[in-house]
Amino acid sequence: MLIQRMLQWGCGLALTALLVACAQPGPAAGEAQVRYGRINRIDAVQIESEAHLGLGAVIGGVAGGVLGHQFGGGTGRDVATVAGALAGGVAGAQVEKNQVKQPGQHIIVQLNDGVAVGITQAADPNLRVGDRVRIDGSGNGARVVRTGP
Repeated sequence: MLIQRMLQWGCGLALTALLVACAQPGPAAGEAQVRYGRINRIDAVQIESEAHLGLGAVIGGVAGGVLGHQFGGGTGRDVATVAGALAGGVAGAQVEKNQVKQPGQHIIVQLNDGVAVGITQAADPNLRVGDRVRIDGSGNGARVVRTGP
């Protein structure tokens, strides 16, 4: 009975972690900083994808559970199965995170006030060195948008 509860608890925890990992925060209301300038440099980079399906955690959890089930006997086997499933889920999620990349750009913009800023974002084929641009937002949410040649 205890082992069954542990397995149910472990599966519930894994499902909760999967759902939390897939949740995307909505846009925040309020003001956003807007700055203007000209692109000085664009470098191609690889960035983490915004969307993770959670398949790595699921596959890792199943594989870890199967592997953990190979050890011990009785209660020890059940504990090893749960531990293997949890460890496999964590490892699988990390592997997926490292593998799911998308093309991006690191863009250096010389602002109209003379300050240079660097923004890393998803690739935009319409951006070119010398373009006049606007930077919407700040921090991790900052994006470079073309306003003219």
